[in-house]
Amino acid sequence: MSKVAIVTGAAGGIGKAVSKLYAADGTKLVLVDSNEAALRDAVYELGLKEENYLIQPVDVSYEERVAEYVKNTIKIFGKIDIFINHAGIEGVVKPLIETSDEDFDRVIRVNVYGAFYGLKYTMAQMFKQKFGSIVNTSSIAGFIGDPGLVSYITSKHAVLGLNKTAALEAAPFHVRVNAVCPGPVDNRMMDSIQEGIAPGRGHEVRKEIEKNIPISRYTTNEEVANLIYFLASDKASGITGAAYCIDGGMTIQGIRTKNF
Repeated sequence: MSKVAIVTGAAGGIGKAVSKLYAADGTKLVLVDSNEAALRDAVYELGLKEENYLIQPVDVSYEERVAEYVKNTIKIFGKIDIFINHAGIEGVVKPLIETSDEDFDRVIRVNVYGAFYGLKYTMAQMFKQKFGSIVNTSSIAGFIGDPGLVSYITSKHAVLGLNKTAALEAAPFHVRVNAVCPGPVDNRMMDSIQEGIAPGRGHEVRKEIEKNIPISRYTTNEEVANLIYFLASDKASGITGAAYCIDGGMTIQGIRTKNF
């Protein structure tokens, strides 16, 4: 019997890359993203057959919408084997004292409440089933501070707290919960952050960051997807409550960037 996986943030670079891995192994996919047009493009790009997927255009910051995509998953596919709790936004790049309530709240609503709601409703179903695997997306931002990214940094620290607590509550029900913590990834989000740091000179920011990565390059969407896929799989059956950095060694040596 085919497994069923929910992927939030499925239209973005990492979300689409991990969905591609599941499409290849015959997993039934529930693709969640706030951008419906991008979701439909992803379905076309992945070559999914109609019976093998469900798209859910959802802003995960609204609890009722999250409850709805979980309910729809059960209605169509009957179970949830895997939940990739990935949806997130970077927010604006501003000093803390210049960050508005609106800027801060939007990132927290999507990155923290969205992750919390996803856990709340998928875990409830997995507890009934007595099986399941969840991978949350945090970031190396969950371990460090970084000037100008107070909203994002705060949100990713919070995701690691959710990850630890969820793992302990889920273990008695044979449900595993882990997190991936990417460093700089070669995708739209990092392009946006770079431009936010130095408008019009994002390429200079990237070059400076790459100097401080031991492997001297950004991680790819596919590399992060491979880690997510492994952690969600039965091959990682002894792992729960863990948070895996995938950052080319950046975090272990510290982050040193100049002011732009």
